[in-house]
Amino acid sequence: MRKILITEALAESGVELLRREFEVDVVLGLSPEELLEKIGGYHGLIIRSATQVTAEVIERADNLKAIGRAGIGVDNIDIEAATKRGIIVANAPESNTIAAAEQTLGLMLAVARRIPVADASLKGGEWKRSAFKGVEVSEKTLGLIGLGHVGAIVARGALGMGMRVLAYDPYISEDRMRAMNVARAGSVAEVLESSDFVSLHVPRTPQTMNMIDADALERMRTSAYLINVARGGIVDETALYNALKGGVIAGAALDVFKEEPTTESPLFGLSNVVVTPHLGASTVEAQDRAGVTAAEQVGIALRGLVPTNALNAPVPAGEGAEFVAQFAGLCEALGGLLHQLTDRPGNALRIEYRGEVANFDTRLLDVSAQKGLLSRMVHEPLNFVNTPVLAKERGFKIETSRSSESSDFTSLVTIKLPSAENGGESVVSGTLVGPRMRPRIVDILGYTMDIEPEKHMLFIRNEDQPGMIGRIGAVLGDHRINIGNMAVGRGEPGTRAAMTITVDEPVPDEVLQELLSIPGFNEARAITL
Repeated sequence: MRKILITEALAESGVELLRREFEVDVVLGLSPEELLEKIGGYHGLIIRSATQVTAEVIERADNLKAIGRAGIGVDNIDIEAATKRGIIVANAPESNTIAAAEQTLGLMLAVARRIPVADASLKGGEWKRSAFKGVEVSEKTLGLIGLGHVGAIVARGALGMGMRVLAYDPYISEDRMRAMNVARAGSVAEVLESSDFVSLHVPRTPQTMNMIDADALERMRTSAYLINVARGGIVDETALYNALKGGVIAGAALDVFKEEPTTESPLFGLSNVVVTPHLGASTVEAQDRAGVTAAEQVGIALRGLVPTNALNAPVPAGEGAEFVAQFAGLCEALGGLLHQLTDRPGNALRIEYRGEVANFDTRLLDVSAQKGLLSRMVHEPLNFVNTPVLAKERGFKIETSRSSESSDFTSLVTIKLPSAENGGESVVSGTLVGPRMRPRIVDILGYTMDIEPEKHMLFIRNEDQPGMIGRIGAVLGDHRINIGNMAVGRGEPGTRAAMTITVDEPVPDEVLQELLSIPGFNEARAITL
């Protein structure tokens, strides 16, 4: 039974979900040294933000297949090291969106109305109503840098309070923003210069580190407030302190910091700053959702599938995602079949998508085909994470083309591979049929077929003459090899023909040689998918 290690508190419902299928150990408070000692025995790891999954941890994780992050941020996971080892990293991106958005709106109101200092003052025995005059948010402009899941919820809340919303996000279309009643900014600078409140909703990357520096703060209005519930490090905290101290901006509210945990900062001594200890996801509901989602993602990965929230594996996105995912098994089978039909295969794979499937994101299918092709060429176990890495290391190239038209099938996938043996090209095609979308191979090396791929298969090329099918049946029967299904393709009558046969067990080499010794049989290949 596969084992999963959970190193931080997780919703009990998530733990129980995993225990139905896996052996689960919940070990809290592990030191880095203890994690290094234990990780080698586990296939799955679930963490929150405190556990550091470094390159050294991954190097020790001999059996690890999946890392689940119960939350959004993955700064504490070395994704590059995980990818090289073929380990899927998945998070729970939508688990805390509502909580983070509510925290953003709450901090905005707290700093605008000076609620924390007024609370502390009254609890200290003072009644100073005039000392804590705040500002209203109604009729003000909220500027959002990033309009993803959290930003969109913040926008709805702000609009509900009578605010105008301006956003910069190059990945969101103008039509989408217009439908949300959000004005589109052309740059970060426009947001900074035009807003009364600026809220950050971007990940921490090399490009966003210290995005809000001294120059950015100088662009903001002197009456403006900065809110950050995204990630620490996006704001230059020294520059922010100087700007607040010098009256460059009116105030700030922070839930995240460059170094966490942190209990000492010059910012903590300013009355125009509201701070909280990274509480964006700290609601009962968000924690439960994050735990269950992380558990589901790791479970899916350990079953050999691609979890929907995988960060380092191709996941179909947007419209048609579920439809496209159904083609993954077919494409892997086509890739494996093609390699075993090609002598001295070249290093370029061409994939053609036709019909309905061509209208969607097919990156998962590209990797599926590569995975099937490379599986017999490399010694490392392949998955959707390390296949592109290993293909690139071997100088393997992939070209794709697509057409929305397909004359014979609703959707058709064709894979082509050059042969260094004769300079030619091997070609196979497949589709999905019926209400259950079953895979079918419909063309092999120019022969029209109709057969469902199976683990063990036999491909024959022969002269088109009577008795050939019976001879194959007799040879296989003599060796007690049971035939599951058969498809026959032919050229002009009396010229060339081919057969694809599914069998219950591998066909030994001596059986292939016996077939080839019979006049009329030109080629016999055992296929294992």
